[in-house]
Amino acid sequence: MKKGNQGFRLFVLGLAMAVSLMGCASSATRSNEKGPDDAIQIVTTIAQIGEPIGIIGGDRVNVTSLMGPGVDPHLYQATQGDISTLQNADIIFYSGLHLEGRMGEIFKKLKESKPTFALGESLDEGRLLTDEGGAIDPHIWFDLDLWKDALASATEELKQYSPEDANYFEENKLKYFTKIDELKEEATKKMASIPDEQRVLVTAHDAFGYFGRMYDIEVVGLQGLSTEDEVGLSDIQSTVDLLLEKKVPSVFVESSINQNSIKAVIEGAAKKSHDITLGGELFSDAMGKGGTEEGTYLGMYRHNVNTIYDGLTRGVK
Repeated sequence: MKKGNQGFRLFVLGLAMAVSLMGCASSATRSNEKGPDDAIQIVTTIAQIGEPIGIIGGDRVNVTSLMGPGVDPHLYQATQGDISTLQNADIIFYSGLHLEGRMGEIFKKLKESKPTFALGESLDEGRLLTDEGGAIDPHIWFDLDLWKDALASATEELKQYSPEDANYFEENKLKYFTKIDELKEEATKKMASIPDEQRVLVTAHDAFGYFGRMYDIEVVGLQGLSTEDEVGLSDIQSTVDLLLEKKVPSVFVESSINQNSIKAVIEGAAKKSHDITLGGELFSDAMGKGGTEEGTYLGMYRHNVNTIYDGLTRGVK
């Protein structure tokens, strides 16, 4: 057994023991000590969950997201500090569908002592994308309709935990969903105006499948659904050939992914006298910094729409 795997298994074992010791006690004391003005302590993995849940929960919740800007959830390993944060949570929301691949055992154990909810696993599998090997694409927040349904399921969990706040949560959810619907209309119009021959989105890894399905754009990710997948020379060469064939003007990097593979594509195209520019940085597995527009789900999504539009219409009159 490799040392890294052994260390991780010991870490999970330690978490399991801690949860077992604290789980029953924490649930018992909460019901006795919770006052009417106490905020529900919510922990999420990615900010794409945390920020909307904070809006839906309003002043009745306090939300902490474990994974901040630039953090890759595929490779994330929980820290000792995360153990304390998770133990102190009233409710835990995570994406599921193997997005947080290295935390699966942790969530499985936590479900024994507190509400621990995977948004992606609340959806009908028939609506989800899979790769050639049958693995489910976990990047569901790029389909606005799917994400609304996932957030609606999370809202029901909040209502179940705090029935007295159910109407408040529902009202906030409906207001927020109106903004998502407005964004969908805006994005659909903008993406539809990209010329057919330039509707190819090339990124570092295959995170934009749902986005491509929504707006009828071909998506090419140099890595697979997980950033643990390898990028080979053949992947780079086939991508260069596709860009040459379709005369795509731009490719894109991602805020949480190494840029080397995309730079190799640009260099490969240049060797064949095809001028491809870097269209900009997209937010895929992580959002922007807190306090910025890109640090919100709607702002992150709108940034991606505008960046993709500008990059793929470069040179179009």
